[in-house]
Amino acid sequence: MQLWPGTAYPLGATWDGSGTNFALFSEVAERVELCLFDEGAAEARVELAEVDGFVWHCYLPGIGPGQRYGYRVHGPYEPARGHRCNAAKLLLDPYGKAVEGGLEWNPALFSGRPGDPSFARDSAPFMPRNVVINPYFDWADDRPPHTPYHETLIYEAHVRGLTLRHPEVPPELRGSYAGLGSPPVVDHLARLGVTAIELMPVHQFVPEQRLVERGLTNYWGYNTIGFFAPHNAYSAAAEPHGQVAEFKSMVRALHEAGIEVILDVVYNHTAEGGAPGPTLSFRGIDNAAYYQLDHDDPARYLDYTGCGNSLNVRHPHALQLIMDSLRYWVTEMHVDGFRFDLASALARELHQVDRLATFFELVQQDPVVSQVKLIAEPWDVGEGGYQVGKFPPLWSEWNGKYRDTVRDFWRGVPGTLPEFASRLTGSSDLYETSARRPVASVNFVTCHDGFTMADLVSYNDKHNEANGERNADGTDDNRSWNCGVEGPAGDPAVTALRARQVRNFLVTLFFSQGVPMLTAGDELGRTQRGNNNAYCQDNEVSWMDWALVEEHADLLDFTRALADLRRAHPVFRRRRFFSGEPAAAGGLRDLIWLAASGEPMADGDWGNSQLKSVGVFLNGGAITEPGPRGDPLVDQSFLLLFNARPEPVTFRLPGAAYAASWEPVADTATGQGSLLGAGLDGPASVAAETAVDVAPRAVIVLRALGAAG
Repeated sequence: MQLWPGTAYPLGATWDGSGTNFALFSEVAERVELCLFDEGAAEARVELAEVDGFVWHCYLPGIGPGQRYGYRVHGPYEPARGHRCNAAKLLLDPYGKAVEGGLEWNPALFSGRPGDPSFARDSAPFMPRNVVINPYFDWADDRPPHTPYHETLIYEAHVRGLTLRHPEVPPELRGSYAGLGSPPVVDHLARLGVTAIELMPVHQFVPEQRLVERGLTNYWGYNTIGFFAPHNAYSAAAEPHGQVAEFKSMVRALHEAGIEVILDVVYNHTAEGGAPGPTLSFRGIDNAAYYQLDHDDPARYLDYTGCGNSLNVRHPHALQLIMDSLRYWVTEMHVDGFRFDLASALARELHQVDRLATFFELVQQDPVVSQVKLIAEPWDVGEGGYQVGKFPPLWSEWNGKYRDTVRDFWRGVPGTLPEFASRLTGSSDLYETSARRPVASVNFVTCHDGFTMADLVSYNDKHNEANGERNADGTDDNRSWNCGVEGPAGDPAVTALRARQVRNFLVTLFFSQGVPMLTAGDELGRTQRGNNNAYCQDNEVSWMDWALVEEHADLLDFTRALADLRRAHPVFRRRRFFSGEPAAAGGLRDLIWLAASGEPMADGDWGNSQLKSVGVFLNGGAITEPGPRGDPLVDQSFLLLFNARPEPVTFRLPGAAYAASWEPVADTATGQGSLLGAGLDGPASVAAETAVDVAPRAVIVLRALGAAG
């Protein structure tokens, strides 16, 4: 085998058509060996003699795609100083673009202490391997959709769970990237009005040992070990690096349908866990560079994630890893954005969350990463980690306050109405002072973490017994209401109420200002049987049941209709916050809150903690922002009548200054509406100042016939 010096850049394994350059960063290493494996697992070691700027490198002519490899790093094992090198452990390349095989839990993966039986045991028989990839791919005329934020509808989904039981997806493609990019799945997303699919983690991950020992697995994937590699278990390809091209094909198919791909990324921690954890990659390469360690006791890991470690975003090479990974997924894999798990952990500078942290400065100035959608989960588990509303201007955020408030309003919690009004109108109290727009708020009622929407109206308490943790895992703060019966109910009245509550949540979500996010399956009434922490349930609990398409066809049609209405009317997706002022002198304000009397709400009304019903007038003639061609936007006006009370409320429609008459377009009490292509029970239009009865716990949506002043 010929060994050439190669170059220190780029990091990772890079095939150029003739051979492969290998480069690995380690400041603490004394020696580095590149380990090459054949199909029979025979290992050949190549010592890297070249090192520049702590990057160890070589070039091997004739080595190309399909070559399996890993590293062994010789250096100090001194946990008290933060160093944990152990050449007995095969290590994955932090920049590896593909991984073959899975992890087999064995004591050899752990270093323990020198002298322990496991310390000197070779971990290679139990480790996956990196694989050199072919980076070339025919993207044809692929173009990112570049959907503006205010026109975006996000659909959060799991690659495996979304497709595994779809009857129209070929069996060999179910549960894979190819399955997700197949016509039946893409068609469902397109008909639903989805403009962006947010995929739960697809970076290579491994299940925790404790789960495997209980016969479970890490289904969600928030346990990354390779930040450049598509998770190999989601690939239907036969070749060891086929997941890369398969992922690209999926992206291309989604782009052809006008659907962006957003990745849920976990840069806050890795799968190696805390000090007792295995040595799989970063720990054995340069522990102190990659992980945040306690300054007073470097043997101890700082943990802001609840997963045992936190990535060291204060170290330049750890930051480089994150930024290189992000750029790779945009430039090479053509993804359109990222949702950052526990993003507050990335903002920690010397233990405190700092919105001007180095990571955000790098993102701000990066010409690639700064141009895609950036969404923060704005909290972590450390002190001061809840940072909703405090991320920099480029960023949107999962608005946890929206979720909590909307749930509280519809379950009838007293005193919720003022905050509900703020959340419905874009949460200006959280975002306007930082020069952000309503799209800074990613609105959601449910997500992967917690109850599904069907379970939100069916369970008061979590039922996580199947997780094997004595129902102690998962949150107890569900803010749910079971409508009178815990779990499945045979009472038609309870079933009807639950269906109405689901429609209430959907109407609220689609007609709130900001970016709506729908969780996969909520449009079909998917249930997890009360499990609010199904992270380890790779089974029917978590998988999409496509038989629900027929069982809940009315719910699916209702959801599609809401998406269509939102897309057709810019008054529901404003790019600027409401001003409370008219567009022109003598006109109506852009937003008016109405009491049941039809008169504007008085200041004192907001202080009534028992008030659970309100009307909101959205003035389509006072959007005061330019359209796509610079022309002023003019839309129809809408009136939404919310009633979270357990009894009906009679609303008097406002006077003719608002509209001469109104067309009812949706009623969550019945699920009917003209927007569904079926007439509501009652007249096709209602005159101004007419009394309208809103059923208990329901919303009626009316469209003005004629523009408002």
